[in-house]
Amino acid sequence: MTAYDDQNILAKILRGEIPSFKVYEDDETLCIMDIMPRSDGHCLVIPKSPCRNILDATDAQLAAVMTTVKKVANAAKVAFNSDGITLQQFSEAAGGQEIFHLHFHIHPRHDGVSLRGPGVMGDMATIKAHGAAIAAAII
Repeated sequence: MTAYDDQNILAKILRGEIPSFKVYEDDETLCIMDIMPRSDGHCLVIPKSPCRNILDATDAQLAAVMTTVKKVANAAKVAFNSDGITLQQFSEAAGGQEIFHLHFHIHPRHDGVSLRGPGVMGDMATIKAHGAAIAAAII
């Protein structure tokens, strides 16, 4: 297994070196908005402790992250009045992973509406507002 690289963008966000739009935070996890959203409300849940992906995550890291994923996914569904949620996780380059810190993508989804293409920077004011809407719906 390849060693964890503490210079990845999510590690830098966790250290406060790069700004982010925080949606939710607890002792073990952080949820931030994706700045290249493929859906309205597209956010990421990450563990605060280092791990590359699901293949090297501890059971405790996975339990903490999935608890937050469930909490945020329910809030995102409410905030965007969506019909469902798509959850994505990519492990290793061959599996589509580009940032090597475990993260889960949460996409609020509406019937008949496809995800937008990847790699397109979103409008920061809109992303911030979407994050605030999700945060307000967290129970």
